[in-house]
Amino acid sequence: MTETESGSAALLEVNNIEVIYNHVILVLKGVSLSVPEGGITALLGGNGAGKTTTLKAISNLLKSERGEVTKGSIKYRGERVQDLSPADLVQRGVIQVMEGRHCFEHLTIEENLLTGAYTRRDGSGAVAADLELVYEYFPRLRLRRKSQAGYASGGEQQMCAIGRALMSRPGTILLDEPSMGLAPQLVEEIFGIVKGLNEREGVSFLLAEQNTNVALRFAHYGYILESGRVVMDGPAADLRENPDVKEFYLGMGDEGRKSFRDVRSYRRRKRWLA
Repeated sequence: MTETESGSAALLEVNNIEVIYNHVILVLKGVSLSVPEGGITALLGGNGAGKTTTLKAISNLLKSERGEVTKGSIKYRGERVQDLSPADLVQRGVIQVMEGRHCFEHLTIEENLLTGAYTRRDGSGAVAADLELVYEYFPRLRLRRKSQAGYASGGEQQMCAIGRALMSRPGTILLDEPSMGLAPQLVEEIFGIVKGLNEREGVSFLLAEQNTNVALRFAHYGYILESGRVVMDGPAADLRENPDVKEFYLGMGDEGRKSFRDVRSYRRRKRWLA
């Protein structure tokens, strides 16, 4: 197992991958990143930058969308995993929480949570104990456990999706756009729970997020994607103070607050991709 940029052991390694859709559309171009054991790593960038494709490449969900990894390698705990099925990868300890929650609307909250344990073979007692753990982290779900998921709020559905992933006892969760469509207070609550799961349960996270400000406050390390390439990476604290990140993603430049739309793309590309 190699080391990450921070010097700790790499749990997940993505090495110079290229992803093509429909045999012709090049989406990712030489993307490399690593996630340390027990870390929260943020994958940042605007809409269409390639964040979701990167997560799906890792979780092996690309084939359902006629995508494939054509170059590079993906390793988990030192073993090549890019040819495994998504179910096999879940059994290895890697699971993705899809963008947009994707709960089973006709099932209750609790039934949704229990579907996350379908790969487990350690008995009903262990599953019941983990269900109780999920309710401890998400007390709102305990109150709504008999309600149909389709009638839950967006925040409750996001909690349900994360809780369902936890029921598989993962070592690593790939979390796609957890803040999407949620009020700021709920976003803080969700990220606070992610931090708690990381610190107390030892779950590692790779989260794709457009909300750079909140992601860099909770993550340990970050990668910024643009047009399918990693254009910058570093410790989250350093990225928060980087003038380019402040200007282009946090809305703060040397001259004060600035809209991302006001910044010409050629300036950004000249500085980062030169």
